[in-house]
Amino acid sequence: MAPALLEAMRPRQWVKNVFVLAGLVFAGQLFDSTACTRAFVCFLLFCSASSAVYLMNDIFDRSNDLHHPIKRLRAIPSGRLPVPAAAAAALLLAAGAIAGSLALSRMTFLIVTLYLAWSAGYTSGLKRIFILDVLIVASGFVLRAAAGAAAVGAEISPWLICCTFLLALYLALGKRRNELTLLGESARQHRDNLGSYSVPLLDSWLTALSGATIVCYALYTQSPRTVQNFHTTSLLYTVPFVIYALFRYQHLVLRQNAGGDPGSSLVRDRGMVIAILGWAAVAAFIVYAR
Repeated sequence: MAPALLEAMRPRQWVKNVFVLAGLVFAGQLFDSTACTRAFVCFLLFCSASSAVYLMNDIFDRSNDLHHPIKRLRAIPSGRLPVPAAAAAALLLAAGAIAGSLALSRMTFLIVTLYLAWSAGYTSGLKRIFILDVLIVASGFVLRAAAGAAAVGAEISPWLICCTFLLALYLALGKRRNELTLLGESARQHRDNLGSYSVPLLDSWLTALSGATIVCYALYTQSPRTVQNFHTTSLLYTVPFVIYALFRYQHLVLRQNAGGDPGSSLVRDRGMVIAILGWAAVAAFIVYAR
């Protein structure tokens, strides 16, 4: 049962929790050992919280997942992990995340609790509401960034929060498009609200969001607050990496007609990896080498 439980916790998805580190990096505390420790603990807490959410999501969706060619092979729908064991593990993971966040700070505790409550609402029914489903997913990433900032006592620029939300929404819509492509006419059987989406509609939204994200990030790099914090306007030179990464992701989404997950391709595609590492290196140099 242990391998099945670990699989159901989806450790490969923990990479999404790197949004927790945004406050640490953009507050200029990357070389502060105490801040790094607190941020890493917050990252682990969100790994625990997100795994609890994944377990509960699979419990609620186990009947619908049987209509999905990939999800039906997951540990809970396939029966390899009993529902009582999955529910108990989810409760333990959620309780651990809440208790650990309280040890970091009161604000981190409130955000983690809100994240779990928000995710519970999503799992229990909000995920079936057209458009609201992807908005809730995107807001979860904003909560991750806010929790990480609260853990290290940093403030996040409103522009950076906006960028986080737009980027997360962009990724969520890419995943919705992939689901439509993979499931075809049976999409509504898997989840009712998928029938309200269409590939042309999602493509138009992805194009609009890529432009909005680029403009928002460029405004963040030149906002008075950012310039005052970092004493430079040179973060603008990281914008080309953002443009390339967004366009590359949309290319991956359009290419996944065989059912591949474009989100997973982020860490497998060489172009995406180079763009992300290039952005991180240039941003770190500008922020810290002054």
